[in-house]
Amino acid sequence: MTRRSLLFTPGDRPRLLRKAGDSGADVICFDLEDAVAPGRKDEAREAVREVLTDPTFVTDAEVCVRLTADPAADLDAMVEGVSEAGTDGGIRLDAVMLPKVETAKRVETVAGMCAERDLEIGILALIETAAGVLTAPAIAEADPTDALLFGAEDLAADLGATRTAEGTEVLYARERVVVAASAAGVDAIDTVYTDFDDPEGLREETTFAATLGYDGKMAIHPGQVPVINAAYTPDPERVAWAEAVIEARDEAAVEDRGVFEVDGEMIDAPLIAQAERILERAHAADVR
Repeated sequence: MTRRSLLFTPGDRPRLLRKAGDSGADVICFDLEDAVAPGRKDEAREAVREVLTDPTFVTDAEVCVRLTADPAADLDAMVEGVSEAGTDGGIRLDAVMLPKVETAKRVETVAGMCAERDLEIGILALIETAAGVLTAPAIAEADPTDALLFGAEDLAADLGATRTAEGTEVLYARERVVVAASAAGVDAIDTVYTDFDDPEGLREETTFAATLGYDGKMAIHPGQVPVINAAYTPDPERVAWAEAVIEARDEAAVEDRGVFEVDGEMIDAPLIAQAERILERAHAADVR
């Protein structure tokens, strides 16, 4: 599974919910939280359930719902009238996203709620508070956690920090989240880029997040998806380099050599791991 791009769609906009699956995003997230006004939560829950239980709703994307501070009400609304979740005639739901996660127990509690409703799905934990950043390693290690997501905007508000274009005020947290995810072997998905009319700025920020080790980035507009996908898809030259490294690695293994040369470059274990990661991303993006 690849998660280069995750597109948020407001839960109270049925037409947009149905169009999201054609956006090209690897993950589509129907949002019951920030994108929905407090007085429209029930309306949004019903709209999301109608789409998720509609057999004509078909998409290759991973389907996720961002829950509110009342996950039990959200989950009950989604499975209302659904006799067998996850089967034909049931509900199309692959994961739920939890906002402002600060403890591993929170992830485990909501995972238990899902299991009680016959929903065997992953948990995407959104780290967007100071407490969440500090406990990110434990959250990532929780068995139900499938990914950590970094939320810079809410974190800055929690810290009382001023958001800047450079992002130095959240850099420590951004790096801590990706390190925690990597150590636990789960995906790390970077924060949204709020200016959806600035594709060049989005491209630069996404490229930077990739250099930090992030696996993907969240989007708030369908127009951002192609830019994000492209940034997380290895170019042909990098794929060719990685293939040459793996081929040379296999030849070196036969000769019991740990270090070898590819086009004048000395290759050792860290570069082999980098080559493997490039090929994994290329395969996931179907460019290999």
